[in-house]
Amino acid sequence: MTMEPFARNVVHFVRLLRGAGLGMSPAHAVDALDALRFVDLNRRDDVRATLACLLVHASDERDIFDAAFDLFWRDPDWEGKLRALLLPKVKSGMPPPKRNNRLADALAARAAASKGPAPESKPEAAHARITFSSQERLSHRDFDTLSADEWRTLRHQIRAHRMPLATEPTRRLKAASRGTHADLKASARHAVRSGGDWTVWKYRAAVERRPPLVLLLDISGSMSAYSRAVLYFCHALLQSRERLQVFLFGTRLTNATRALRERDPDVAIATLGQSVADWSGGTRIGAALAEFNRRWARRVLAGRATVLLVTDGLDHEAIDVLDAEMQRLRRFAHRLVWLNPLLRFADFTPRARGVRAILPHVDAMLAAHNLDSLGAVGRELAVLSQHKPLGGPRWN
Repeated sequence: MTMEPFARNVVHFVRLLRGAGLGMSPAHAVDALDALRFVDLNRRDDVRATLACLLVHASDERDIFDAAFDLFWRDPDWEGKLRALLLPKVKSGMPPPKRNNRLADALAARAAASKGPAPESKPEAAHARITFSSQERLSHRDFDTLSADEWRTLRHQIRAHRMPLATEPTRRLKAASRGTHADLKASARHAVRSGGDWTVWKYRAAVERRPPLVLLLDISGSMSAYSRAVLYFCHALLQSRERLQVFLFGTRLTNATRALRERDPDVAIATLGQSVADWSGGTRIGAALAEFNRRWARRVLAGRATVLLVTDGLDHEAIDVLDAEMQRLRRFAHRLVWLNPLLRFADFTPRARGVRAILPHVDAMLAAHNLDSLGAVGRELAVLSQHKPLGGPRWN
């Protein structure tokens, strides 16, 4: 293998990793080329190990590196490399690499660039307006009506969205420049050190802290599109280190908090979809709430926690159990907010037995069927006070 075309391919590979979100620079390509001069290029495992040592800086980047390596270095036809990357074929008995959406985005961008420069377009302002209009239309679209391409675009908007949560004062105090609590000890120390100057007073103020947030998410078949969208919001909250616990339920209860701490949201949610046995199956809301109340409520609902119950409430079995467990959950939670995708219908009325069993025990019922409605939930949570209930939508 001659070094000159191989060197170009190493540079392209580093650019691909940078496009997939890894912190690459031209210096990494130079270091990789220097190191590969001492490696037998015909030994695939040695090349992989050398590049991994130089280009992987964190444990959660290894999966992306391995997927990119398997895609990039599998086809010897360098002329049609990008086409082969986007449509990989199984050769020599090698299994297809694990799909990673961050890597797929980088490959798609490289494929578009390989087609050459685009024809001259209108000024950038017009392009910005078109892009904004398409994003605005997507934010109003029901999650259940999106095509695959529209859902892929909307996922990026959901990832970038942040939900500002309200803070509440605690009993703990901290030093402050002003406040209602005079700190006599600190004021006396200052007076002694300053030679008896009692004109300067020190104060203490209450420590502000976001109350815990617990999300109970229905993953039954009727909620499939909505539950995936909500999980992307949960992933963004967990990455910003919010005090959030996430539980999934269909016919059983699953704690998904640890799985959602994976850095890549696509990998985290795909892993949950494969590991949770009742994903897109039936629903037994009462039984799932009973398990949560028995095993988890006392542990995760301390500290004035807010519970977000995300479900359509379409459960027709054991309604008496559902009513009793909702009443018990209401005693544990400081606030109980129901996010119901059925509110997308203007003529919605609480007629289903499950809906009528849940409704008396919640503080509010809000919509959760598109990006705008989830943003509205975030705004409601951001202005919560300990004496003001949520102002949810009303129906006739």
